[in-house]
Amino acid sequence: MKNLQILPDLSAPDSRMVDGRSDSGRIAGRAALSIVTLLRNFVLPPTCLACEKLVNEQGVLCPDCWGEMRFIEKPYCPVLGTPFAYDLGKGVLGADAIANPPIFARARAVALYDNAARRLVQGLKFSDRTDLSPWMARWMVRAGRELLDDGPIVIGVPLHRRRMFLRRFNQSAELARHIANYAGLVYAPLLLERIKATRQQVGLGAKERQKNVRGAFRVPPEQKAGLEGKTVLLVDDVLTTGATLEAAARALLRGGAESVDCLTFARVAPGGI
Repeated sequence: MKNLQILPDLSAPDSRMVDGRSDSGRIAGRAALSIVTLLRNFVLPPTCLACEKLVNEQGVLCPDCWGEMRFIEKPYCPVLGTPFAYDLGKGVLGADAIANPPIFARARAVALYDNAARRLVQGLKFSDRTDLSPWMARWMVRAGRELLDDGPIVIGVPLHRRRMFLRRFNQSAELARHIANYAGLVYAPLLLERIKATRQQVGLGAKERQKNVRGAFRVPPEQKAGLEGKTVLLVDDVLTTGATLEAAARALLRGGAESVDCLTFARVAPGGI
């Protein structure tokens, strides 16, 4: 069975002349790239991004993992992006968005947080699989296309410096950096900082999560001029209750942002933590 590609190469040229090169020049370049790819695959055989079974090419899921992915497609809540069982009509909000309107404008995610999607998120976050971030970001660009149209600046949810020292990288920042690159947007990691060393959110209930991250973020005073009146795309790996994204979005709005949208790779199914 054919392995399944996450997303076509977003950098592939569409015009007939790129940087002065003719079609024949591009064909020669692609042939050279194919040879390099074959050699790389011989030395490092490609494996499934989620389970590491052998596959035919780099950056794909095996059929089993692809079948486990529960992609979030329309119809969904226009605010929170939670999937609907059936189309409720244009502009109809989900129950959560009505009962607890978020401070951010919109949230979108690629898939529900279980099975293969959970393995991808946890592999990036806890197993130093930074090689996953460009592939996951490509999927996120597609899922969040409507959030990118206004040309927002892109910011990943920051880590506190203590956790950054222990973990050595910020998975949200890695995703945000690649999203900005693929979409041709400005990546501005310095516009938001985490000033409170919060507990891990895993295992906490909704109210405990809100309390844990209250006051955890701020826009540095010297950065406010660069944020004033801007639309922000706030990126994280997974949306659970939304407490972290709410706290970060609140800090951005207080710091001068016009509006904040949120984009994650996965989200917990409604009603689950």
